[in-house]
Amino acid sequence: MRRLLPGLRERHHIDIVVANGENAAGGAGITINTAEEILNAGVNIITTGDHLWDQKEVNMLLQTEPRIVRPCNYPPGTIGQGSTVWRSDSQPAVAVLNLQGRTFMTPPLENPFLCARAEVARLRQMTPVIFVDMHAEATSEKIALARMLDGQVSAVVGTHTHVQTADEQIFPGGTAYLTDAGFTGPHESVLGREIEPVIRRFCTSMPQKFGVARDRILLQGALVSIDGETGRALSITRISEPVT
Repeated sequence: MRRLLPGLRERHHIDIVVANGENAAGGAGITINTAEEILNAGVNIITTGDHLWDQKEVNMLLQTEPRIVRPCNYPPGTIGQGSTVWRSDSQPAVAVLNLQGRTFMTPPLENPFLCARAEVARLRQMTPVIFVDMHAEATSEKIALARMLDGQVSAVVGTHTHVQTADEQIFPGGTAYLTDAGFTGPHESVLGREIEPVIRRFCTSMPQKFGVARDRILLQGALVSIDGETGRALSITRISEPVT
């Protein structure tokens, strides 16, 4: 990200960068140092997901870093925030909402659909530009949530599966959608992990240590252009940039 993001920001005139950072600490959670690296690379807001609690120091991170959000549908009283509003002197305010699905996901959280309705209504009082990271396994759950929010948010981009999908589109109400943004990391791998231990696990059913792979590094995501006055998406394009 340090090598590629500055060029991407300049080339595409990007105003705000949102990155899911739940696997930043060697593929397991996020730490204070890795969060700082991501933010210093040019990211404005970090979202998370089901690996949020893998590192103990995340509790301190959620309490002290306002640029990090955790899934909004955790029970009331959970530390951290489920959404935030990014403000700039020259650009419209942008709300970022993080949600986590329930299908095939642990821990099971509150209903993200009900949570989204209430939180989007609150955020729309502050800005029409709302970006949603739907961290979920099931494609149907991501699409259904985005369809429900069509016309109420600017974009819904899915995370979690580590595989970038090719279904970018703008729904009739003006909401940009992509089922999964992919992942930034080694793609000569099995979802970022070394290939052979994963194959051995499937062949033997025995525990294996899944080390992080190293080759064919890609920065993946989506570029969304939004009308700042209406909050409607104008375009969405997949990004997949190699580190050379």
